[in-house]
Amino acid sequence: MKEIQFIDRRRSEWDAWDQWLAYPRKKRNGAAGAAAIPVGALPGSFRRLSRDLALARDRQYSASLVEALHRRVLAVHQHIYGASPDRRDTVLTFIGGGFPILVRREWRVVLASFLLFFVPIAVMLVALQYYPDGAYLILTPEQTAQFQAMYAPDAPHLGRPPTASSEWGMWGFYIANNVGIDFQCFAGGIAFGLGAVFFLIYNGLMIGSVAGHLTGIGYIDTFWGFVAGHSAFELTGAVLSGAAGLKLGHALIAPGQRSRTAALRASAATAGGLVAGAAALTFLAAFVEAFWSPQRGVPVEIKYGVGAALWIGTWAYLLLAGRVRRAA
Repeated sequence: MKEIQFIDRRRSEWDAWDQWLAYPRKKRNGAAGAAAIPVGALPGSFRRLSRDLALARDRQYSASLVEALHRRVLAVHQHIYGASPDRRDTVLTFIGGGFPILVRREWRVVLASFLLFFVPIAVMLVALQYYPDGAYLILTPEQTAQFQAMYAPDAPHLGRPPTASSEWGMWGFYIANNVGIDFQCFAGGIAFGLGAVFFLIYNGLMIGSVAGHLTGIGYIDTFWGFVAGHSAFELTGAVLSGAAGLKLGHALIAPGQRSRTAALRASAATAGGLVAGAAALTFLAAFVEAFWSPQRGVPVEIKYGVGAALWIGTWAYLLLAGRVRRAA
């Protein structure tokens, strides 16, 4: 049987399951829920739904169809047999393995986001060592002067403007600033991914220009010592936010046999998971940036060491966490 014929034959019952899942748990056994699937028909209907998934896999139907059936079977099984999970346990499960597993599963968009963000940083960082005036192609003279004042060896508050408030005030500022960048990269995915691509490249060019300019004028220890501690969390959060935006964009560009609305809805949970993890990293980055990075009493060698450890730890977590439990 061809896939289109299979879908046409079984679509009505799949739609009935979607209607049943849409009802609140307390109403599913009432008249409204019975209008979709009567209580007595649930076992047989669920067996047919599970068989549909097995057939779709065995016949090697499209990945989008198999994924949709898989999600539907899991949702129905959870609502029939599973108790409502404790929210705290759900969060801990997500942090302990769900999030890194999600990142690895979506490695294609994560890699694309990584390259779109870090290649411009590397290009500008290297190019400005040979063409210093190239910084003014991205930064205004006012911005350049402000960054020089913030990271000058005699700056009163390292990494902060002269009018900076307390550490707590800067923590709030960093959260707002970093969240703004992450939101741009994520929300830009709605524009068929073009917005996410633009903001990833743009922010990469900005960061690379600042880093390249300050490195070129010799503010190496003050700048790199400042960013070493929080850069792993902040930049990884930006990459994952961009990956979420690219996921949405891909759903709109290549929806497969689904409508764009359905494809976008199916990708929303994955994109939301990536953004949730990115938000946690952004929160951590702001805390480190406000309370650790500006400390002048800490030798720069220690700051570099802590920064290196956080980079290794962050990516070891994303690449390795959840593998043992999943294998078990």
